[in-house]
Amino acid sequence: MNKFLFPIYAVIFGVIIAKLSKNKKTWNTKLLLSFSGAFLLALTLFELLPEVYSHLDTKLTGLFIMCGILLQIVLELFSKGAEHGHVHIHKNENAFPWMLFISLCIHSFLEGFPIHQHNDMVYGVLVHKVPIAALISMFLFQSKFSQIQIYSFLTIFAIMTPLGTYISNTANLGAHFAHSINAIVIGIFFHISTTILFESGEGHKFNLSKFISIILGVGIAYFI
Repeated sequence: MNKFLFPIYAVIFGVIIAKLSKNKKTWNTKLLLSFSGAFLLALTLFELLPEVYSHLDTKLTGLFIMCGILLQIVLELFSKGAEHGHVHIHKNENAFPWMLFISLCIHSFLEGFPIHQHNDMVYGVLVHKVPIAALISMFLFQSKFSQIQIYSFLTIFAIMTPLGTYISNTANLGAHFAHSINAIVIGIFFHISTTILFESGEGHKFNLSKFISIILGVGIAYFI
């Protein structure tokens, strides 16, 4: 049951963080984002990548991973990078951000596919969604959207990952097709996590707190 509930808990926790931080980006949010990127990347390498490579042709697996990277690039044309913490909703925005909403829902739906009872990817998705949900909530709460629009956005965003998990675990997709989708999701995870970790920021200066959060993310993913 946790594999369905954890992604929902992550969004709820993100909303709580947004409320407690008075809807302002904080130093702690940035560190949590760095930790989540490292944790998701490491868990993908330790858990998901070996599983996919053991079931699919190696070159075909690489092709699907590249397709996932390209798919995430296309999604970010509409989301503007909200999947890795870049949310661009103007305070005076009146039109509902449908492109952001749809692209985030597609991303969330796909990231639910690799989650199974026998692996730990649910923890990677959980940790990844908390800071993203917090940042999205901050911007939504600062916008002029109605409360119904905001909480409908967040509710549907929260249930898309469990929906992907449910379909993956119950539908008769076939092993080859299921692993192919997982390979695409690996590409999505690679793109998001590496963007979080390696994108330019703070003048490319060494940040000890960020470095420690990354080490912790990798370490916890290894020993989980």
